[in-house]
Amino acid sequence: MSEVNRDITLEIGGAEFVFSLTPQDVTKYFNSTTNNNKVAPANNLLVNTVHQEQRASLKPLLANPVTVMELVGALLEEYSPDVEIIVKKSSGTLKA
Repeated sequence: MSEVNRDITLEIGGAEFVFSLTPQDVTKYFNSTTNNNKVAPANNLLVNTVHQEQRASLKPLLANPVTVMELVGALLEEYSPDVEIIVKKSSGTLKA
């Protein structure tokens, strides 16, 4: 799979914010997410990838952890490539 650097615009409360995502940004986010630590990595991904001149306007919107998770979900959904995945049923028999 080729590396994909993408600029993604999210409209939040009537204002547009542009996020520049790289595979490294997304990998760092997933690797830092744990059962007890979800909001901080999401917040970091949003703050570190939004265009610098928009960072100060974005930060007050991140005070609510639910908003943070909704925003990172929307961002990652848009970043994700369209890949068709089909899960095949196993035959239920083991090969020796």
